[in-house]
Amino acid sequence: MVRGLVRHEVRLQAGLLLWVARRRHGTDGGQAFGYARGQGAMMFAFAFVCVVETVAMFVLLRGWPTVHLVVLVLDVYTVEFVIGLHAASVVRPHVLDSRSLRVRYAAQVDLRIPLERIAVVRRELRTAQSAGVEGELDLAIGSLTTITLELAEPVAHFTVLGRRRDIRVVRFHADDADTLVRSLRTVTRERTVPPPPPVRPA
Repeated sequence: MVRGLVRHEVRLQAGLLLWVARRRHGTDGGQAFGYARGQGAMMFAFAFVCVVETVAMFVLLRGWPTVHLVVLVLDVYTVEFVIGLHAASVVRPHVLDSRSLRVRYAAQVDLRIPLERIAVVRRELRTAQSAGVEGELDLAIGSLTTITLELAEPVAHFTVLGRRRDIRVVRFHADDADTLVRSLRTVTRERTVPPPPPVRPA
């Protein structure tokens, strides 16, 4: 559990650095699909509220030095955490290559799905509802998912705390869901088309 939390924190900090440098993580050799566009305004509004609270508590608690320091550290970390979540979402997009689809969600989820295990892919606007449902994984942005994958065989997903879940249905969001669905159908169809029969010598 501790190892998972430390890994999550490292990913957040790395995401901040990559975001500042305007770079992405894990996209070499693949096609990247972002998903953070719909949450940017909300995350920065939340961060602004946290900053206002930090300033208010800084003024209110200045007569209690110990409490003042503890609350200040927690408030500053909260602001950094919120911005880090958004940064991780920007720099860690979904990635499609010739062998797998890498479905990601900020620093929490990095699920690599082999293309041969994808049985059904569809463009589906859906309100996230399956939190905790066995075998299903919902990665919503603004409580919405736009793509649904049904898998022929389950893939293993490990939560931040290290719990294993075998996933058969994945629902997630992509900013350009139509293009991702078309690309995914193309590569999965190419993998399932039988090879041409051998040419016999005359």
